[in-house]
Amino acid sequence: MSTRHPDPRHFPSYRKASARHGPGFRTATQRTASAQAFRRGASTYHDVRPGYPDEVSALIADAHTVADIGAGTGKLTESLSNDRVVALEPSADMAGVLASRLDLPVLRATAENTALADGSLNAACLAQTWHWVDVAAACAELDRVLAPGGKILLVWNTLDVNADPWILRLSRIMHSGDVHKPGFYPDFKAPWSVERELRLTWDHELTPEQLHQLMHTRSYWLRNGEAIHERMTHNLNWYLFEHLGYRPGQKLHIPYRTDAFVLVRESD
Repeated sequence: MSTRHPDPRHFPSYRKASARHGPGFRTATQRTASAQAFRRGASTYHDVRPGYPDEVSALIADAHTVADIGAGTGKLTESLSNDRVVALEPSADMAGVLASRLDLPVLRATAENTALADGSLNAACLAQTWHWVDVAAACAELDRVLAPGGKILLVWNTLDVNADPWILRLSRIMHSGDVHKPGFYPDFKAPWSVERELRLTWDHELTPEQLHQLMHTRSYWLRNGEAIHERMTHNLNWYLFEHLGYRPGQKLHIPYRTDAFVLVRESD
């Protein structure tokens, strides 16, 4: 007899992790629609998404004027110690949380159309953002707004699905954290090239309840409705409490991976 919730015990346990360099979208329209899911859920996003290791902001610590583009709620922005920092974020919900927390200019703009003056920046950083943008358009726009010697910092935090098989299956249930293979490189266009890369692993502490909240911050959750939410909640509860035997409120060490890249102009 069919049920609303297929038994998760019948699901494939541990398929291989992704071997892709990043998430794929069939069309630009699909990419834009997926990105627009982040128009809501900013408070939950800020509560459970991790920040970034200090080594990341150190990569552009010598830049005078920096724009954090696709800044979200300011997870990376708050770690920047540069003389002048401006945040760009297209989501009103995300920008509102950011503006309530940090005393700096917050603009409603995108990587493809920053509305910033020519040569007005020394660095631009994009954390959890680059896979949502039109790479060719963003590279051209950043070429315009970055002064000579300017740098682009691209950063991703992802669940380290290669650290333990249970994290790989967790990421599949949550529809997150399994789109960048270890050692991946981001796409970019001329005149930019990779000058430096930083790859770190670390742990983030979360309870099962917070893992549910983390699932609620994923694009797949945000762009789907009640039936999908109910199924995902059922699957995650089964996995955490029945299959793995964790307790409500138990603190779990969740392995993360940070991949960061500094891009510079080939002519600088």
